[in-house]
Formats: sequence, structure tokens, C-alpha cells
Amino acid sequence: MSFIGRHVLIVGTGLVELAAQALEGAVIETATAETFRGRWTHGEAPELVLIEATGASVEHLAEAIAAVGRAPSPPPTLLVGAQLPVGLVRALMRLPRSDVLEAPFSTEDLAAAAAPLMSPHVTPAHDAPSRCWTVMGAVGGSGATTVAMEIACALAGRMPGPRRVCLIDLNIADGAAAAYLGAPANMLLSRASQAPERIDASLLDAFVSQAPGGIDLLASARDCHAFDTTSSEAVLRILEVACQVYDAVVVDAPRHRRAWTLDVLSGSDELLVVSELTVPALLAARSLASEIETELPDGPPPRILLNRLAKRVFGPAPSMVEAEKALQRRAVGGITSDWEAAAASANLGGPIAQHRPKSRIVKDVGDLVDKLLASPAVRGDQARVA
Repeated sequence: MSFIGRHVLIVGTGLVELAAQALEGAVIETATAETFRGRWTHGEAPELVLIEATGASVEHLAEAIAAVGRAPSPPPTLLVGAQLPVGLVRALMRLPRSDVLEAPFSTEDLAAAAAPLMSPHVTPAHDAPSRCWTVMGAVGGSGATTVAMEIACALAGRMPGPRRVCLIDLNIADGAAAAYLGAPANMLLSRASQAPERIDASLLDAFVSQAPGGIDLLASARDCHAFDTTSSEAVLRILEVACQVYDAVVVDAPRHRRAWTLDVLSGSDELLVVSELTVPALLAARSLASEIETELPDGPPPRILLNRLAKRVFGPAPSMVEAEKALQRRAVGGITSDWEAAAASANLGGPIAQHRPKSRIVKDVGDLVDKLLASPAVRGDQARVA
């Protein structure tokens, strides 16, 4: 997020230079812990109070925190320092919006901690139930991320309101949605895992980046350790809050099982398993769908979507009928192959619907979305083929 013109009050003197770098462009006001009494010279309350614990007594720090709390609308407060007393942290947590940053830390750490606190409060856009559609690939390279992106854009074109659709890339170690869309990857689930109960609409707004196609994106920067440092509670909480804020949420889920996978699938309204028209991919899709049905008998039925259908009538790839025999169930639909459109959009940054709106992929995805909107999944149902 941009800090240009944002009003920040620093209680302490040792953080001014670091804060000026981390919060570039912010209007910084300073005070000392000994003299601060909850008054600011810029009239309105600051958008962030940054309290430095180093060099000040616990009594003065406690009084500074209490002074912030006495304000009619206490501003967000960030306490920074090393080996902070438990009593001081507990007093801080009584404020409406607050956080702690342990020293040592970098300018990037400070900016990341300040951003969610300074983001405006976001209220749910509506009281109507949100739709959550989850997309999984049966095998690697099946095109699940591209399908999820195009579904999100198609949904955005069919729903009114300013906060229509959010695409959430849960491939948190090496997801590609941000790169495909040319959008920033701002979601910091590893950091949020330290206090998942504090994930709310304001923090969600700090994590979100606007993407082409009229959608918002929640995606993480590449981190090979992300699955180890991100808790199930954080993943499920971010999904819960997103469904409170948006009309529709599209989840790009990893195909490998995680501790939170079944909970995500169980909470979805639609579950799409994307498969190519190759025998190994079809067998993998059949196995994955059967596993989900066995473990979630009352959950959303996995619907298999066949991707990269050949345009030609004759060729080595199985036909739709042959594919359904291999799957032992009916496919919910198919998406025609258009490599040029997909590659061009990925290189330009954005959905195929933006760069190649006449592509058959766009039409096929639109038809799929209309079909699913008209005939929602029935939980516990199965789509077998005799």
C-alpha cells in the first residue's frame, strides 16, 4: 500500500529514520514516552501511533498506551521492541486495533506490520450469502490456475457491486496467479498465522491487490517454506472473511493434500477438478474425485472439467464420450484448447477474457459459469456414468 500523505505519530526518537524509509511519504510527527498524553498537533488523530519500547520505562510506555486508549476513536497502534513485558502487550491488546513487532526488524517488516493497521475498515458489501467455488488440478500443468482466473473474471461480469469477486491462490509456496495476472502478491499468511483470530476485513483489504478483469486477488509471494509456516486457522479464517466481503470467492487450491484441504473443500459451493484429455490425467481425476466423495460424503460433489479439448475432429486425444467412460462419470463441461490466446495473455499479464475476448476459451468458460449458476451443485450428489 502507499503511505504517501498518511499521518503517523512516533512515540520515541530512535525510530524516526527507519520509519521514514519504511513508510515512505508519510507525514511523521514525534513525541516522547515521558511527555505523550494522547495529544497530537495535526488536529485529527493520526492514522498510526508507533510506540518505541527501547529506552523508555515500562511506566511511561503503559501511560502512552493508556493515553491512546482514552481518545474518542483510538488510532491503530503498533508497539515495537525486544523482550516486551507481558503486561505491556496485554494493555496494548485492549485497544481496538493494535499489533506488536519484535526487534530486530527491517524496513520491510515495519511496512508489512503497519499496512494492515492503516488500511481503512472494510464492511461486508451485502448480507446475501457468498458463493465459493474451488478449482483443483488433477495433475500438474492441467491449467487449473488459468481456469480459476477465467471463472473469476466471468463471475465478475455477471455480478453487480464494487466487491464482486475475489480470486484466492492457495498455492502459497509457488502459486502463479499473481504472475499470470500481472498483479502484486500481497497476502502474508505466514505472518497472519501468528494471530489468525485477528484476521478481519481490514487486514483482508491490506492483503488484496486489484487485478485485471474486474477482480481482486489474494496471493502470496513465492516462499518454499510457506506451507510449513502457515496455519490451518489462518487459511480458513482468510476464506471466512473473504466470503463475508465478496459476492463470490474463487479458490485456486493445490492438488496435494494439506491439513486444511478437506475443510476448504467442505466449505465450497462448487468443486471443479480440472483434467486434460490424456489417460494419466483422466485416471488421476477419477481417483481424486472418488477420494473426495469418500472423505466428504455430504460435501459438494466434485465436478470434472475437461481442459484443452482439441479443435479437430480426428486425433490421438480421447473424445468426450471416451473420456467420460475413463472417468466413470459425466464431465461438467469442456474448454477448447487455444494455446496462442493463453500464452499471449500470460505474457501480457491479465485474463484471456481481456486480451483475447473472442477466444473459444472465454466462450466455454462463460457457458460453464452460466450452467453452474443456473444449476448449483447438490451436496452429496454424484455424477456417475454407467
